[in-house]
Amino acid sequence: MDRRLFLQSVAAGSALPLVFGEALSTLAADNNSATPAPTASMKVVIAADPFALSLRDALLAHLKEKGHDVIDVGSDIPYYEGAPIAAKMLQEGKVERAILICGTGMGMSVIANRFKGVVASVVESVYAAGMCRSINNANALCLGSMLWGEWMAKDAVDVFLATKFTQGLEQLADYLKDAEKKVDAIRP
Repeated sequence: MDRRLFLQSVAAGSALPLVFGEALSTLAADNNSATPAPTASMKVVIAADPFALSLRDALLAHLKEKGHDVIDVGSDIPYYEGAPIAAKMLQEGKVERAILICGTGMGMSVIANRFKGVVASVVESVYAAGMCRSINNANALCLGSMLWGEWMAKDAVDVFLATKFTQGLEQLADYLKDAEKKVDAIRP
């Protein structure tokens, strides 16, 4: 698909499903599954502020149960201190992904996105957790403890870790990879 057609379909909104067709259906089916495909063990950092203690505890246990190597930044520091620690670990290649949790997820995202090489996405659905990986190659998932229930947050984390960049959108892979480079170059 050429760039112009893609942009026109996005602007039209309702035309989006027609343009992406089967790719969106496949991705939706993959990402809405209650039991995502098994994920290979990853190095993951988790950071949470005091508002997110109980969700952090549940996700930390879940990640370890799934066999991931998890580095816990803790939850006794504010979001503006926890997010930089996790973002630097992503930058330095010490971890593959980050799970960042605060009251809404927004504070963690704002801070993490200030670091080159970090793409932090606030999501409010399991579907969006997969799409932020497929479309934007996000490496940091930001969740709001005031918005997420424990079980759905576990599903979102599983989908986030299992989804690959451009997965389900293979017809758009060249466009998405080019867009990723152009977005990264925007940093002033």
